[in-house]
Amino acid sequence: MIDRAVIAAVLLAGLCSCSTVVEGKHQELTIKSEPAGADCAVNRKGVTIAHINPTPGTVTIEKTKYDITVVCKKDGYQTTSSFNQSGVTTATYGNILLGGLVGWGVDSATGSDNEYVAEVTVVLPLETQAN
Repeated sequence: MIDRAVIAAVLLAGLCSCSTVVEGKHQELTIKSEPAGADCAVNRKGVTIAHINPTPGTVTIEKTKYDITVVCKKDGYQTTSSFNQSGVTTATYGNILLGGLVGWGVDSATGSDNEYVAEVTVVLPLETQAN
């Protein structure tokens, strides 16, 4: 027979994973450019994880502790990148208070305790012509 304390601990760990339940492991990321109509790649750790062509557009990406870079290009404009740092979600702080290390550990393992700035605008300067 399974001990009631073990069952209670398992249920508590599941309930305390607030970010996993509330925030999920994925998020939408909207990419805009000035001017619109750019071709943009979303990169993490040197690998393209999403692509938008043309801007503006929205993609769903997996949340992790690793930062992302959005690189945009368009004919007649300089290729430009924008850094988007992975941050901690608000739900994580409540989770640490309510669930302690167990709840935070579950969220951290799934990436649910991280988030990115949801909307990125990349400004592409005009290419300069050499005379």
